[in-house]
Amino acid sequence: MNKKRLLIIDDDSRNIFALEHTLRAKSFDCLSCLSAEEALRILSTDQNIDAILIDMMMPEMDGYDAIPLIKALPDRRSTFVIAVTAQAMIGDKEKCLDAGADDYISKPVDVDKLLLILSKI
Repeated sequence: MNKKRLLIIDDDSRNIFALEHTLRAKSFDCLSCLSAEEALRILSTDQNIDAILIDMMMPEMDGYDAIPLIKALPDRRSTFVIAVTAQAMIGDKEKCLDAGADDYISKPVDVDKLLLILSKI
């Protein structure tokens, strides 16, 4: 069985480090970047990406703006996108899903919940 490949997009390298460490230990292959702009460059290539974890609050281009652009890429329409946010207020999940995310998880990330979400890919 091939490892699932994830793209982690977060402007905080500490969050990337923690997610990569945890997910690699669970047999995921991880690629990461620090901005939505960089992610769009990566996703415009033919790189195999099974799912995307995107921080919703980033400078310059946040996840709310980036997800529709990601989903507009011809080869990425069906790529599974998980919104990751420190915002855990009423309506935030719906706002993320309305932006085009396929699922949502709040920070601090509950690893068991994240693995359950990733079992869908």
